[in-house]
Amino acid sequence: MKLGGPAQYFLEPRSVPELVAIVKACAAQKVAIRVLGGGSNLLVREEGVSGAVIKLTHEAFQTVSIDGNKLTTGGGALLSNAISQAVKAGLAGFENLAGIPGTIGGALRGNAGGRNGDIGQYVQSVKVLTVDGEILDRSDDELSFGYRQSNLTELVILEATFQLAADNPDEIIRRLRKTWIMKKSSQPLAAQSAGCIFKNPRGLSAGSLIDQASLKGTRVGGAEISDRHANFVVSDGKATSSDVLRLMDLVRSKVSEQFAVDLEPEIQIW
Repeated sequence: MKLGGPAQYFLEPRSVPELVAIVKACAAQKVAIRVLGGGSNLLVREEGVSGAVIKLTHEAFQTVSIDGNKLTTGGGALLSNAISQAVKAGLAGFENLAGIPGTIGGALRGNAGGRNGDIGQYVQSVKVLTVDGEILDRSDDELSFGYRQSNLTELVILEATFQLAADNPDEIIRRLRKTWIMKKSSQPLAAQSAGCIFKNPRGLSAGSLIDQASLKGTRVGGAEISDRHANFVVSDGKATSSDVLRLMDLVRSKVSEQFAVDLEPEIQIW
């Protein structure tokens, strides 16, 4: 959303050893660490973030490789790049994730997906880094994915391997285009937003509830409920994080009052 204050420390390591050294130094100094992915599911408060914010922008964390039906990516790789590489190789599955922004690490942590499936269903193994600077390999029987959540709670997702399936390249591209067109027609992709603000309650649609509460177009400061998709909050370029938080509180209050449903944020708030 391009909102929020500064980080006390902002670090972009250039290699895994450098990242491990940073994590160990922070642990020794009792400095809290947060890992910033693509920022596409995040709202940062105006006062900013104390401690260290690490972003895996270096190519060492953004590799994408294919071996047979297996796709292996760095945690900092863009999900869109992984989708593109899989489609080029004639591997099916990831095309269902088209239009979802952010990095592989962020997508795995929150089990990103849509009506056609989630990223977690394709995971074979994940390499993680703990807060103590220890690198661990997590295999599929140790991994658990649910609706917009996973048990990948370690500090950093370094690398992931996915098991995909060979398919007709033309069919894969057709499904990719269909998913992309549906996203483009129903979501305000050109606006500044953090994607869906609230999780869908079990058996219900958060966007539909917000729409039924007649909240589309509602504004607080520079933040507004999108006219295109009621579960998106968009910024006019002058919004503050406080505007977004106040608008979210208003939405939760109105939906609870009218439908007795408590909406849970899908975005992360720092």
